[in-house]
Amino acid sequence: MKPKNQRLALLVLALVAVAAAVLLGMQGMRDQAAFFYAPADVARKGRPPAEQAVRIGGMVRPGSLRRHADGVTISFLVGDETAHTIPVRFRGITPDLFRENSGVVAEGRFRADGLFVASEILAKHDENYMPPRAAGQGQHKSESLE
Repeated sequence: MKPKNQRLALLVLALVAVAAAVLLGMQGMRDQAAFFYAPADVARKGRPPAEQAVRIGGMVRPGSLRRHADGVTISFLVGDETAHTIPVRFRGITPDLFRENSGVVAEGRFRADGLFVASEILAKHDENYMPPRAAGQGQHKSESLE
C-alpha cells in the first residue's frame, strides 16, 4: 500500500472510531438525563412516561407534609405560582433545609396514578441563606476587626 493510501485509511479509521465513541457516550448519557418539570408544565404537557427519570421543582405546599408510620417515608405536595400541584412520596432522609413552604427539587419517576415517587430530594434556599455556624462566626469576625 502506498503511503498516501495508508494515511487515508488511518484517517478514515480514526474518524470511525471517534464517531463510535461519541455514539456510545450519547447512548450512556441518555439513560442518565433527567428533564426538569414544574407543576404547570406537567398540567400543560401531561405526565412524562413512567419509565423516564425526571426532576420536578417548586414549593412544598404548607400543610401538605405527612410523615408515614414507618418513620422514613414522607408525602407532600409540590406546587408553583399556579394552582397546580404534584403529589410526591419519598422514602429516606430529607435534607436539613427541607420543610413546608420552602423550595424543593425532587428526582424520580411518575407512577401511572399520577404520584411522583422521588428517589432524591434537594432542598433549595434563597440567596440570603447563611449556615448557622457561618452566621455566628461572621458577626464575631466583623466585631473583632473594628
